[in-house]
Amino acid sequence: MTAVPRPPAGQAGALPPDTAARIAAGAAGMRVALPEAATDTLAAYLALLARWNRAYNLTAVRDPRDMVVRHVLDSLALLPFLRGASLLDVGTGAGLPGLVLAAARPGLAVTLLDSSAKKLRFVRQAVAELGLANAGVVQARMQEYRPGRPFDMVVSRAVASLKDLYLQSRHLLAPGGRMLFMKGALPETEIGELPPDWGRPHVETLHIPGLKAQRHLLWLEKPHP
Repeated sequence: MTAVPRPPAGQAGALPPDTAARIAAGAAGMRVALPEAATDTLAAYLALLARWNRAYNLTAVRDPRDMVVRHVLDSLALLPFLRGASLLDVGTGAGLPGLVLAAARPGLAVTLLDSSAKKLRFVRQAVAELGLANAGVVQARMQEYRPGRPFDMVVSRAVASLKDLYLQSRHLLAPGGRMLFMKGALPETEIGELPPDWGRPHVETLHIPGLKAQRHLLWLEKPHP
């Protein structure tokens, strides 16, 4: 097996000692329940991300405290809207939001999909180091990916326009499944460009503790034949 390249240990930046506590407080502020070990797992994920980010430029968010809010809490805000037993994160990048959701919901089967080999080197290492047995990693373009069976949920975190995401990933969703789009400001123009096949998306305003920027979740359910 080919060894996974890793940044030198000397490039690691220590996380604030209260990182796990801040994750727990933020989750409680959103009324999101987490397994007992999840906050430590998520803090370990941020430590790994901060270290790799120095060499691989995986995210523009550099401050570990900002990572708690903009990566972990932002992803955890999806939990009340999840339905079903399997989730596909298209364009996962550094594992967001899918890796965070896998840590928060050990019973959920999560597939992390991206076309970038560089980013997936990190994601695979994170899955292994964090012991996320419910997470799998696939390198492919979403429009070309053909899994053995469709997913109960397909989620995307601001990867592309709503129309492109819908058209390129709808074949990956099971009938009755839910497609979830994470956005910043409400994209009214993009909503108007969506094909009407599945109806108008539901819009949820997300409130992330410590984040002043807008966050919205849009979701659609795929009709049964």
